[in-house]
Amino acid sequence: MKNFVEELKWRGMIHDIMPGTEDALKKGPMSAYVGIDPTGDSLHIGHLVSIMILKHFQSCGNKPFALVGGATGMIGDPSGKSQERNLLDNETLEHNVKCIKTQLSRFLDFDSDAPNKAVLVNNYDWMKDYTFIDFTRDIGKMITVNYMMAKDSVKKRLSSESREGMSFTEFTYQLLQGYDFVYLYENYGVKLQLGGADQWGNITTGTEMIRRRNGGEAYALTCPLITKADGGKFGKTEKGNIWLDPERTSPYQFYQFWLNVSDEDAEKYIKIFTMLDRETVEGAIAEHKTDPGLRTLQKLLAKEVTIMVHGEKEYEKAVSASRILFGKSTSEDLRKLDEKTFLAVFDGVPTFEIDKSKLPLGILDALATETSIFPSKGEARKMIQGNGFSLNKDKVNDIAYTLSEKDIIDGKYILAQKGKKDYYIIIVR
Repeated sequence: MKNFVEELKWRGMIHDIMPGTEDALKKGPMSAYVGIDPTGDSLHIGHLVSIMILKHFQSCGNKPFALVGGATGMIGDPSGKSQERNLLDNETLEHNVKCIKTQLSRFLDFDSDAPNKAVLVNNYDWMKDYTFIDFTRDIGKMITVNYMMAKDSVKKRLSSESREGMSFTEFTYQLLQGYDFVYLYENYGVKLQLGGADQWGNITTGTEMIRRRNGGEAYALTCPLITKADGGKFGKTEKGNIWLDPERTSPYQFYQFWLNVSDEDAEKYIKIFTMLDRETVEGAIAEHKTDPGLRTLQKLLAKEVTIMVHGEKEYEKAVSASRILFGKSTSEDLRKLDEKTFLAVFDGVPTFEIDKSKLPLGILDALATETSIFPSKGEARKMIQGNGFSLNKDKVNDIAYTLSEKDIIDGKYILAQKGKKDYYIIIVR
């Protein structure tokens, strides 16, 4: 079985590790957990690092626990945040938790008979009946205010001049997260908490509570917060987060995100976001460097992550869709696209509308009268006769061509193309 810590080291996935953690892992299979805040009904690729750590943990023979913070999600973690979060109601939280488990199942084995199958827990289950008196007596006594005030996440918020400080609600967050570790330690034998670098303070509060309450040994390991080579925020685009939910980010857009990362980022990300072994990764990096223009590394990265998140079929559809814009493709390829992928591929392309009752319609009228794809019929005629115009990826060189219902894709779209790169969508109403 692979050595978990060594596996993470060569992948660049360790930021901090508590002394004794590696030795404890060498003694045999261990249980560990990652906390996930269920503030939305989909994870995004910012969550992928800690999920991949859990996936590696399970592949190394250990037992992973995914903890969704149904209780802590109602409060909001101050770590790395400049303002307090909105509180969520029970119905929303239940929906979010259900969706998150479905997504996690693509990465972790929850259903087999293996002794190290993954377990999903929700801290709302053990916090919902806790009274305030119980909380202050049982949990509040474990840690001093001095200890809590010394945490960076607290100090940064309290010293911020642009803020009014921190509410008591958020101040108690580290106690709640710390108690999660205590509860899992006592009820499931979980001895290790994994998370992002910004969680170190909360995680070590948990290990301290276990030490004081149980006299037990508990451990912590965090991964770096992922950055982009150009200093931009990882996983963010002009349209926001890259989500794992295909309804929010289409598999095509997801694939394109990874395909378009820089060489430097591809070299880092292929270690973090895939399960490829070291020999394969180092070989792919070396091959890429012989001819970076082929983007070998980006293609491999995009393939591995898209298949892992969306499956082989969606990956193949994303590749086919990419060829429509950037390679040789046919009308048949275009017509195979579902509407959502079609719109994702041609997102931002100028659109025009034609009433269906006007079909059949001469091509010159369609391009220069009913739409302004060409400024005049003369220019349209010239490009068509010069073999520079395509309709639904098929060349049209006959100026007498008539647009009809057979040219419509998905019941309402016609794709016009001038030259190699200028696309236009005609929506038939």
